[in-house]
Amino acid sequence: MGEAVPSTTKALYIGMEVAIAVSSVLGNVMVVWAVKINRSLRDTTFCFIVSLALADIAVGALVIPLAITISIGLKTHFYSCLLVACTVLVLTQSSILALLAIAMDRYLRVKIPMSYKRVVTPRRAGMAVLLCWTVAFVVGLTPMLGWNNLQKLQENGTLTSDLNITCEFETVVSMEYMVYFNFFGWVLPPLLVMLLIYVEIFYMIHRQLNKKVTTGHADPSKYYGKELKLAKSLALVLFFFAASWLPLHILNCITLFCPDCQKPTFLIYIAILLSHGNSAVNPIVYAFRIKKFRSAFLKIWKQYVCCKETPPQGNYMSERGPSLDMRQHRNSNL
Repeated sequence: MGEAVPSTTKALYIGMEVAIAVSSVLGNVMVVWAVKINRSLRDTTFCFIVSLALADIAVGALVIPLAITISIGLKTHFYSCLLVACTVLVLTQSSILALLAIAMDRYLRVKIPMSYKRVVTPRRAGMAVLLCWTVAFVVGLTPMLGWNNLQKLQENGTLTSDLNITCEFETVVSMEYMVYFNFFGWVLPPLLVMLLIYVEIFYMIHRQLNKKVTTGHADPSKYYGKELKLAKSLALVLFFFAASWLPLHILNCITLFCPDCQKPTFLIYIAILLSHGNSAVNPIVYAFRIKKFRSAFLKIWKQYVCCKETPPQGNYMSERGPSLDMRQHRNSNL
C-alpha cells in the first residue's frame, strides 16, 4: 500500500475491522459453547467445526487487532512483523484443512453409513485435528525459516542495520512463497478437492434417495435427507470461505506477475475485510441452516444472557432424542 490513504478511509476500515473482530469472537465462542452444552453436537463432524471455530476466534482476538496495528504504519523489527504475517497464514491454513476434514468426514458418512462409526472414531478425529494444526503450523511458519524478503530488503538498501521497518504484509512475506507455495500448493488444491468431494456427496445422496437402499437406519430416506441438508450447509461454509479468500490471493498473483500494475488501496482494504469477515460468517450459517445449532444458540441466549431458567429434562430429551427417553422410561417400568 504505497499510496497515501485518506484518514476517513482508514477510520472506516478500522471501524469495520473492530466490528468483524467482535462478531467473530462472540459468534465462534457461541459455536464452541453450543457443542459443549448439546450432546447431539458432539460427533466427529462437529469436532472439526470446533477446530474451525477456534481458528476464527484467534482471527478475531489476535489477527485483526494486529492488522489494525499494522494499518497505522507501525515501525517494528523485521521478524516481529514477519511473525504477525505468519500467524495469519497458520490460521488460514488451519481453516482450509478443517474444511477439508469436514468434507472427507461427510463423504465417509454417506459412502459407508453402516461402518462409519467403526471407521471414524473420536480418537481418529482428534488425531486428524492435531494433524491439521501441525501441517498448518509447518506451512504458515515456513517464511520464518528463510523464505521471506529479508535478503531483498538488505540488497536494495531499504532495511536499516537494526532491521526495523514499517510493518506491511507484502514488505516481509515473499510473493513467490504466497503464490507458488501457499496459493498454488496449499489453498487452491484443497479447495478443488473439496469441490469434487461435495459434488460426489450430492450425487451419492440423490442416488440413494432414488433407490432407497438399506443403511442400517430405520428410515433411509430420513437419514439421507438429513445428510443432504447438512452437506448443503457445510458446502455453503466452503463457498463463503472461497469467496472471502480468493480475492486476496488473486491480488497476490497480480503483485507477483504484474509488478508495475497499480492496485487501488480501497481494493486491498476490501480484500482484507472479506478475508477477515469470513471468520464471522460461519456461526450465522450454522444458526440459519443447522437446527441443532439454532436450538443451542437459543438456549444459550435465554439461559445465560436473558437469565431465564430452561427445564433440564426437556433439553436432555431434545439432545438424546425421544426414542432413547422412551426406551429408558420403558426399562424403568420393567
